Amino acid sequence: MNPLRFSRLPTLAVLLAAGLATSVGLAQVKHGKARPAKTGALMKGIVKPHCGDLKKALETAPANDEAWEEIGTHASVLNEMSYTLMEDGRCPDSVWADAATKQLRAGSADLLKAVEAKDHAASKKAFGTLAQSCKACHEKHKEKH
Repeated sequence: MNPLRFSRLPTLAVLLAAGLATSVGLAQVKHGKARPAKTGALMKGIVKPHCGDLKKALETAPANDEAWEEIGTHASVLNEMSYTLMEDGRCPDSVWADAATKQLRAGSADLLKAVEAKDHAASKKAFGTLAQSCKACHEKHKEKH
């Protein structure tokens, strides 16, 4: 046997592992590093319902203070999710980071300002920015079935 052939195996194993780690880093992040909540569960249980409720609530101008308060609650939860989605190693790249910070975070913050002013047009515009985060991130990271 040629000892040089076997001495290359560790090098090959390291290169394969590095390549696998790189490709996994660009894939969908299924959960954080230390927290057990799966990213899909956060999306399904928190982000999607609040986005859906916001879309429905903003179809017409809110009729009273209670309706505005409900919109503000949804926007507040989504704003907090923009931080959660960046923590615990969930963020794999700039697409995710931009979606979470520039669209979800900024859009929800603008929506909260519009709610405070009870400005329906500004609320709808801010919701549009917020909703762009879903499309941008899902195009790259959501698994295709």
